[in-house]
Amino acid sequence: MSQNMSQDVRGICKTYGNDATRMMDIVRAVQARCGCVPGKALDAIAKAVGTERVEVESVVSFYAFLSEQPKGRIVIRLCDDVIDRLSGLDRVAQAFRDELDIDFGQTTADGAVTLEFAPCIGLSDQAPAALINDVPVTSLSSDKARAVCRELKQTGDPRRLVHRLGDGNNAHPLVRSMVNNNIRRRGEVIFADVAGGYTGLRKSLSMSPAEVIREIKAARLRGRGGAGFPTGMKWDFTRAAAGGQKVIACNADEGEPGTFKDRAILTERPDLLFEGMTIAGYAIGADFGLLYLRAEYAYLAAFLEDVLARRRAANLLGQDICGKAGFRFDIRIQLGAGAYVCGEETALLSSAEGWRGDPKTRPPFPAEKGYLGRPTAVNNVETFCCAVRIIENGAAWFAGIGTKGSPGTKLLSVCGDCERPGVYEVPFGLTVQQLLEEVVAENCGAVQVGGPSGQMIGPEQFGRAIDYDDLATGGSVMVFSKDRDVLEIAACFMQFFIHESCGYCTPCRAGNVLLKERLDRVLAGAATPDDLAYLQELGQTVKTASRCGLGQTSANPVLSTLKNFRAAYERRVKPNPDGRLRSFDVRAALARGERIAGRASALYAAPHN
Repeated sequence: MSQNMSQDVRGICKTYGNDATRMMDIVRAVQARCGCVPGKALDAIAKAVGTERVEVESVVSFYAFLSEQPKGRIVIRLCDDVIDRLSGLDRVAQAFRDELDIDFGQTTADGAVTLEFAPCIGLSDQAPAALINDVPVTSLSSDKARAVCRELKQTGDPRRLVHRLGDGNNAHPLVRSMVNNNIRRRGEVIFADVAGGYTGLRKSLSMSPAEVIREIKAARLRGRGGAGFPTGMKWDFTRAAAGGQKVIACNADEGEPGTFKDRAILTERPDLLFEGMTIAGYAIGADFGLLYLRAEYAYLAAFLEDVLARRRAANLLGQDICGKAGFRFDIRIQLGAGAYVCGEETALLSSAEGWRGDPKTRPPFPAEKGYLGRPTAVNNVETFCCAVRIIENGAAWFAGIGTKGSPGTKLLSVCGDCERPGVYEVPFGLTVQQLLEEVVAENCGAVQVGGPSGQMIGPEQFGRAIDYDDLATGGSVMVFSKDRDVLEIAACFMQFFIHESCGYCTPCRAGNVLLKERLDRVLAGAATPDDLAYLQELGQTVKTASRCGLGQTSANPVLSTLKNFRAAYERRVKPNPDGRLRSFDVRAALARGERIAGRASALYAAPHN
């Protein structure tokens, strides 16, 4: 590391107060400056913030968007989730290989371009898609991929790939994105047109904090992340917790494959989100809010910072907000660096504190001991937006939408084999069949509700309702035609969980590998009925024994398809009357011994070509 680079690293650390809890910002900035976070930079960072090199290295090695090794000045991250695969990913990937003359995981000889695969980047409604540095490129074809490569060779600037701007704020000067919002249905809560702006914050400041929480409770608002925990109860717990100043944390790390609803809110309703966070801050007695923004949405960061600046200038953030003496609250954006597990609330807090995104042991829960040990209310983007509208219009108005057990609306990210993919704001209680008719999904054979961690259902269950009492979802709805192989889809989901496991606990780290291996055996037509029993038993073990929400739902692709698509398994399974395992490969079993002995088996000789 050169003297100038060493000075740059020290300067970056100083910018963040040599504060180890700002490690994510520090290593992101160092990588932006140096192209990676090399060994000497690890040493310099550790010295500046007063920690050990291994702590810095553990952070850099954990996140997909960080690297100790140099990468190209341009990094192409092509999304390889199941929707992209079903939308022509193979052809697009080959076009990138051919045009750049490298394979995935490699960098061009001139050091200009690195080619990588990435899990869901929040663009499943316009797949195949890629992130080129922080620039989203949508609706790729093989021809478009080749054109992208040629233009990058000519200009060296991914920003110049944006020839067409998307709708709404995607055309904002601070965004300039070709992404389309694809908001297909606007409901009464999030995407309703509100003349004259939002009034929830000013109205809440005319109430006591306890009255605000009572109103949220009366509306029966439940967290929109999928688990459905009562929001008012969470705020009440946090307000009552001992342990110093309270914190509001917003989970904008929607990494569940097939989910992109928060992308639309962040683009079109940022004021609604920040207003909701501020109301929550007033209700629980917090002075600080944290928006954890997934790295894949970094292209929105400057725009969101500008919205925050305007709110500060309008006295909607800062000191004595809206003239309310003594009420101070501000919000900081924390960018992630590519880790699905950080969608789990305690892993998110670990990351925001400057650590690996490892889930924390609970109890204590964040409401008692969260960000930096302070009582913290963690909610997702959609939940905070709902809170504003409840305060504006009253609990009775909100509770009158949807169902008794699931009041309000739900944002659904619909993608896959349908004519109208996009974001739909629907009242809770809508059936899957009604949704399929709205998105124009003909010949539908399966629907994945809740992303890979949710469940897959078949046509006989399309009459089920989308709500917390039946089919709960954080927002992802993937549609698959009858021509798709549900077991291949399940295998793709299992590979995703293997890749995204933090590796802390054995059931998730090892169990999912074993599940995937046995599922591959089924797909190869080499399984026996005993293998299905094995999948069921191991899946339940992974679900029961894993430490966090990721592991506890990671076996769902297998368990869900075993339950709802049993015939797809049984078609591939045949009993062996002679008792031999069809999956046993005697040549593979002997190979290592033959290498050690230096001779081939006389009994099981390799076949002659």
